[in-house]
Amino acid sequence: QVQLEESGGGSVQAGGSLRLSCAASGYAYISHCMGWFRQAPGKEREGVAALYTVQGGRTYYHDSVRGRFTISQDIPRGTVYLQMNSLKPEDTAMYYCATDLTTAGCLSQWGSVSRYNYWGQGTQVSVSS
Repeated sequence: QVQLEESGGGSVQAGGSLRLSCAASGYAYISHCMGWFRQAPGKEREGVAALYTVQGGRTYYHDSVRGRFTISQDIPRGTVYLQMNSLKPEDTAMYYCATDLTTAGCLSQWGSVSRYNYWGQGTQVSVSS
């Protein structure tokens, strides 16, 4: 079955960096939309970044992370990464990767939680000031 496994979270000071990984398995890693989301305590889950899983696929970012975070992938490994630089305390959250195995709506709805059917268990990111 479809499985998404996140890793790479941790605790860092403001200005630091982390790289999250999302290893996908149980399906053919071709031509679909993968997203990173985060959820802080008491807040709704929000889209952080997404990409089309084709070579040179288009990427999307939330305004709050554009220029600091970079989403990328290793297609042979079926793994999506989120490089997070210049971290801020407000980036503190549980981070999740997600997919619905299609590209439908990836352009217009990449940040919509309801678009995705499959989610990982999450990895915690904590940024101290």
